[in-house]
Amino acid sequence: MYNYFIMIRKYPFLISVTILALSLAFTSGCSFISISLAPSTEPLRETTVSGSGRDKILIIDVSGIISEERKRGLAGLSDEPDMVARIKEELNTAAGDKHMKAVILRINSPGGTVTASDMIYHEIEQFKENTDIKVIACIMDLGASGGYYVAVSADKIIAHPTTVTGSIGVIMLNLSVEGLLQKIGVKDASIKTGEHKDMGSPLKAMTDEERKIFQGIMNNMYERFLSVIAENRKELTQEKLRSLADGRIYTSQQAVEYGLIDQIGYLDEAILLAKKDAGLTKARVVIYHRPGAYKNNIYSQLSGTGFGAINLLNIDLRTFVHSGTPSFMYLWAP
Repeated sequence: MYNYFIMIRKYPFLISVTILALSLAFTSGCSFISISLAPSTEPLRETTVSGSGRDKILIIDVSGIISEERKRGLAGLSDEPDMVARIKEELNTAAGDKHMKAVILRINSPGGTVTASDMIYHEIEQFKENTDIKVIACIMDLGASGGYYVAVSADKIIAHPTTVTGSIGVIMLNLSVEGLLQKIGVKDASIKTGEHKDMGSPLKAMTDEERKIFQGIMNNMYERFLSVIAENRKELTQEKLRSLADGRIYTSQQAVEYGLIDQIGYLDEAILLAKKDAGLTKARVVIYHRPGAYKNNIYSQLSGTGFGAINLLNIDLRTFVHSGTPSFMYLWAP
């Protein structure tokens, strides 16, 4: 009996597959039974983590790599929404709550894909436009590139004294394994209908013309980044903004001096700022989460998120293996 429990703990997925196989065997010739090994996603629940009263302030996490990729669980099985879908779900829930008066974006991210960052920015802008709810961004360890892109959607930005932010720019993640393939006697034999159909392929070196095409695309994405900042940080002149947007990172002290953020402070101060801007004397600070997640204070993280979950090497290699194409990122990836 002891060995049986040890085997279950060591090989949970193997046990699940075995049970599935046995189920199919016993039902052969009868009705087909469909069994999902991935846990189902339940509706969000609300938990109060501090304060009191009827009015509410919601903390939304923007933690880790910003992308539309769904979080993978055991053996790649997961039914949890991706970051963009989750944030939209939380915003929609908040918008339907008459007692919700402010939202705090708790940001701890080096950025991510260009499109996912822009989608979250757009959802927050739409949320502000359709409600009277104030939005405050509080940057924790890191709010760089796409993380900062999301932050500028807020009415005000506050950053911890030890925050790293900035890294305004675009990077295209791409690999070339042509030299390696030559060493082992493998040659690219792709057939194409146009000269640039395989541009960015890791199987060959990039030509000067291809590099020029990619640079043009990235310049457009860079200008989009600058326009988003200029629209929301109106005190920054175009000349000043471009001098800051060379990809470098900044401390919170530098960021407040250059006008990239509004003030330096902790999450507690972000809550006080949200109360002040919403005209509240007291309010409950709440967090939305899935059933089973334990939340008891304002620093409680969403399951599987947080700075510790950021693994650039693992994510980037998986992206290359799955797609084989370049990735355009608002990402600080030293």
